Amino acid sequence: MKPTLLVLAAGMGSRYGSLKQMDGLGPCGEAIIDYSIYDAIQAGFGKVVFVIRHSFAEAFQSVFTKERFGNQVDIEFVYQELDCLPEGYSVPEGREKPWGTNHAVMMAKDVIHEPFAVINSDDFYGREGFSTIAEFLRLAEGQKGRYCLVGYHLKNTLSEFGTVSRGCCVVDSQAHLSEVHERTAIARKADGNVYYTENGADCPVPEDTIVSMNFWGFTPDYFDYSEELFKTFLDMPSTRTNLKAEFFIPYVADTLIRRKQATFDVLECDARWFGVTYKEDRPFVVSKINELIEKGVYPHSLWNK
Repeated sequence: MKPTLLVLAAGMGSRYGSLKQMDGLGPCGEAIIDYSIYDAIQAGFGKVVFVIRHSFAEAFQSVFTKERFGNQVDIEFVYQELDCLPEGYSVPEGREKPWGTNHAVMMAKDVIHEPFAVINSDDFYGREGFSTIAEFLRLAEGQKGRYCLVGYHLKNTLSEFGTVSRGCCVVDSQAHLSEVHERTAIARKADGNVYYTENGADCPVPEDTIVSMNFWGFTPDYFDYSEELFKTFLDMPSTRTNLKAEFFIPYVADTLIRRKQATFDVLECDARWFGVTYKEDRPFVVSKINELIEKGVYPHSLWNK
């Protein structure tokens, strides 16, 4: 069975200033999503599931159709909304922020029954990551509690136009994920070194640190773990008092690792990640895509040869 690609596209891109998932960056109007799906098709993925919001569903679905991708993959859409909660739970008064990345993953339970990869819609991951994770998922079919993460080197994931947040990974001797530490306000400073900010202080971090760019691989049993842990998350006092608390994938991963219910293989990737966190990132991303086209990695037009 071919693996599925789950694309998290429900975010509105507050720092970018627009619905960046649909921004045409390629020479023929291709969005970053197009390059991810092109790479996924080349790696053998058979279906793409988009997690979106009802507020922009009509515009999004009119663009990202099965025909757009040359009818090479099946396309499905699921929706992440604040009120998508377990029975007996309700949205806290005053909450407006979505419930986070792992909540978005949970929205696909009814349409994914095979091993699947998860990516952000606005990140460019590179072909190497897709081919590596596709092989892992093919071998993982029928297994439970064996997942993976494509890990990038921190130095290859920085923005020149602002700070970034990254999940810094601790990897054991068997190339399994041990921990993920969320680091905020990461940037390269004037002295050439990379720092993150904690409690108002700059803390150095090695630039070769393996970081998570939200490129995960799961088998369908992950949905069951997620549902259980989401209820635990909702019952936490900190969730009830913090209207911006989010149910992130690393939270679930850390919990499963501590409980010894799952292992996460870290698939190290040397590729340069890039994305459009800020508007100022856009020209750089366009130039990098053009470079890859000139090198023959991608055709000038992905879908209309």
